[in-house]
Amino acid sequence: MKGVFIVFEGIDGCGKSTQLGALRERLQAHGVEPLVIREPGGTPVGEQIREILLERPFEMEPLTELLLYEASRSELTRKVLRPALEAGRVVLADRFAMASLAYQGYGRGLDLALVQQFNTIATEGIEPTVTIVLDVPVAVALTRRKRAFDRLERAPSEFHERVRQGYRELAQKTPRSILLDGTRPAAEVSEQIWQAVRTFFQF
Repeated sequence: MKGVFIVFEGIDGCGKSTQLGALRERLQAHGVEPLVIREPGGTPVGEQIREILLERPFEMEPLTELLLYEASRSELTRKVLRPALEAGRVVLADRFAMASLAYQGYGRGLDLALVQQFNTIATEGIEPTVTIVLDVPVAVALTRRKRAFDRLERAPSEFHERVRQGYRELAQKTPRSILLDGTRPAAEVSEQIWQAVRTFFQF
């Protein structure tokens, strides 16, 4: 792939959207217009799946949940992500495959090898250039949420604790992943991210 693929991960309320927006603005200031994508979503099919997963009050089996995420991811990869990277674009993503390992693997208790197998199929083996994992305590993340909770956010705190621990472990053992303290001032975190990703650009 000729492009640069930067993924932001972490539990809900960790600051992903804020930091993604800050990096986008910094890249724009250097003349780079990144493509911003989110999971689940990013395509007509993906947005419909997002509504089922997050906005509808459906109870579902963990495997069903995983397969819906992977279906959305497959559409996004084939119709948006791969074409953009092949064209040399910079892509910023609010979540990608690591999210399923953290949420459906660590959080829901599905076998991690099974989740990874589905991830590989859905992503066609595409991996991020770098993954930024923002770590904050669950209690802190809870106070940051300013909108109505979606279906996953309404899960018990024990679930989110498992997801957080999953992200911490995944960041340590996944190549090209960086674990940052999301409780630090936003400007400080933004600068850490910038220093981590600027090597991928010729500024």
